[in-house]
Amino acid sequence: MRKRTTTVALLAAFTVAGAALAPAAFADGVEGDTKITKVVVNGGKNVVVGAATVKKFTVSVTATDDQGIAGAEIDLYGPNDGLLISTSAAAKCVVSSTSATTSTCTATYSVDPRVADVFNNEAGNWVVDAWVDANGDDSNYVWKENAGSFKVQRASQLTVNAAPEPVVKGKTITVTGKLTRANWETGKNVALANQSVALQFRKAGTTTYTNVKGIKSTSTGALKTTVKASVDGYYRYSYAGITTTAGVSAAGDYIDVR
Repeated sequence: MRKRTTTVALLAAFTVAGAALAPAAFADGVEGDTKITKVVVNGGKNVVVGAATVKKFTVSVTATDDQGIAGAEIDLYGPNDGLLISTSAAAKCVVSSTSATTSTCTATYSVDPRVADVFNNEAGNWVVDAWVDANGDDSNYVWKENAGSFKVQRASQLTVNAAPEPVVKGKTITVTGKLTRANWETGKNVALANQSVALQFRKAGTTTYTNVKGIKSTSTGALKTTVKASVDGYYRYSYAGITTTAGVSAAGDYIDVR
């Protein structure tokens, strides 16, 4: 945007003891009464990216100014210099149907690990850097380096197998599985070790899973535990996830108890 370009140029021109002045010293800015009132990333959900698939999502910034909104620039910043720039030429701003002074500006993003859009160490907490310009000759604007926050996470996968089947009531059922997650740098799913996973059960004819016990994945991501057969139903493993990795639940494996 016009003001942002000027400001960035000025920052680059400043020096302190021969070194460029850190942009963080100029974090955020506002001129006039322009305000950011709402930020929504990916419809309010975390951005979960697989090992070799493209993830597309939008970021919407709602802003207000007594002269209306002219446009916006929205960039996304993450850990270890993570950066995502919109694939659209500029954010598309739509005036509110209830107020001419308010607009929602939306930008589209595409994340493809195969072309190094993200690296493994960039998974985690990200922020929305938003610059919004107002209409008019006053050059009113607002800039927030952290207008909103969200997570970019590595996709995870879970498998499950309950055996034997059918099984005699009271006999032992062995439930095995494996926990993996996306490696953005190799394009493959890799073992996720030492993670807490819940074994869950859903009785046939019902819709709700309940926790049976908790176990941890091994160094190879393997899962294994035993339970006693009682009634017909479905066993599955469920992983809650962590900051860098999305949660996931396996599809239930049916056990016929006789």
